[in-house]
Amino acid sequence: MKIYTRTGDKGSTGLVGGSRVEKDDIRVECYGTFDEVNATLGLLRSKLEHDHSWQEGLKKIQITLMSVMSHLGTPSGAEKPVKAALPLDGAAWCEGWIDELEKETGTSRCFLLPGGTEIASLCHIIRTQVRRGERRLVSLMKEDEVHSSIPEYVNRLSDLFFALARAEMFLADVEEEKWRSFIFKTE
Repeated sequence: MKIYTRTGDKGSTGLVGGSRVEKDDIRVECYGTFDEVNATLGLLRSKLEHDHSWQEGLKKIQITLMSVMSHLGTPSGAEKPVKAALPLDGAAWCEGWIDELEKETGTSRCFLLPGGTEIASLCHIIRTQVRRGERRLVSLMKEDEVHSSIPEYVNRLSDLFFALARAEMFLADVEEEKWRSFIFKTE
């Protein structure tokens, strides 16, 4: 099978199940954003040593995102349901990794300026891409059903990449640049 099909030359694309939509359809925007996340994750993994302690977890996230994108690319009324696994334990898995990271770094009580090291910066880029994907996901959920495990997983995933950025800064012995405390005084 060739990589090119020419079927999208006029601005439409096929979904799982055979239906076609415009390439700027919210469903395509949504799974396309998570495709960007996955590609940036690949860049992050390539910057880490092959035996880095994060490699296994990051690969698991990439595999899970492929399944999530399969679900997001399948309209609820599709004749052929998607067979990819749902991230049923995904949110809890992210929380477990966050808790493990915060045993070393402690919890953050401040907004932080992204940066510090290349790895921490990539984690922040992924965090913001996931947040954009989450916004697109909310828009999609207004139009079609999405299994509850997907938005739960996506929400925790951005938190995880914040925690990973902080862990990288801690391991690199680079001070976090704080912007403002989370606690705001109200009058």
